[in-house]
Amino acid sequence: MLRSLGQRAVTSSGEDQRVVELRTAVSRLRRELATHPAEFPDRVIAEDELAALAAMVTHGTPEVPRLRRSLLLIAGAIGSVSALSRSLSDVRRAVDLFGDAPRG
Repeated sequence: MLRSLGQRAVTSSGEDQRVVELRTAVSRLRRELATHPAEFPDRVIAEDELAALAAMVTHGTPEVPRLRRSLLLIAGAIGSVSALSRSLSDVRRAVDLFGDAPRG
């Protein structure tokens, strides 16, 4: 009901639930990427963008266009690494909670 009124779900500490979910998903993917044994050409790009996402969620509600840009870079960098696909999907779902970027 709250979402239909344009309000956001918050945790008991007053934090936006979307931010919590994104922080959790990003943290999980960062850990899995750090322990993934294979080297691949764009690994540094994925690590940098995950670090940027982690920083964004520590400062309140991030900007949707920036979230989507980071997600595209991460997906492009690690999209073919099947061992990371579930965690990457979790990050995508968490970004989707913020809605669409404004058009125009």
